[in-house]
Amino acid sequence: MSYDAKVRELGYELPAIDLNAGRLMHAVRTGNLVYTSGQVSRFGGKEIIGKVGADVSVEQGYEGAKYSALCCLQAVKTLVGSLDNVVRVVKVLGMVNVAPGFNNTPAVIHGASDLFLEVFGEAGRHARSAVGMQIPSDYAVEVEVIFEVK
Repeated sequence: MSYDAKVRELGYELPAIDLNAGRLMHAVRTGNLVYTSGQVSRFGGKEIIGKVGADVSVEQGYEGAKYSALCCLQAVKTLVGSLDNVVRVVKVLGMVNVAPGFNNTPAVIHGASDLFLEVFGEAGRHARSAVGMQIPSDYAVEVEVIFEVK
C-alpha cells in the first residue's frame, strides 16, 4: 500500500498548502533531504493549546503531537508531490509546552513517532529528541522533521 493511501486509510486528508509562510518556508529541500519548520498542534480545524502537565493531559499532548506530525506530512507532501517519494523519516525534534515539574516529554512525542511508524513502517523509524519548553502562542506541542526523499 502506498504511503498516501495509508494516510487516507487512517482517516486523514493532506491537501496541498502554501509553503511560503512569509519569513520562512513550511518545508525546504536540499539534495535528498526535506526539512520541515516546526509545526504546532493544530490540524484539520482542531488544536491543542496549553501546558502539558497543567492544562493539557499527556493523552491530549500525544494527540497534539500527532496533529503536528500530520502538518509535517502535509508540508513534505506539498513539496515533493507525494508521500510515496519519502524514503525514510530521519530525525524528529519534538517540543512540548510544559508546566513546571512536568518531565515526561517522550510520552507526548510518541504521538508523532507512532504516526510515522503507522504510515511508513520500518522507514518511519527515526532518531528523536523530545524536549520541554515554551511554545509560541501557547500551543501544547511543536514538531519538526527531517525526511529523506527520492
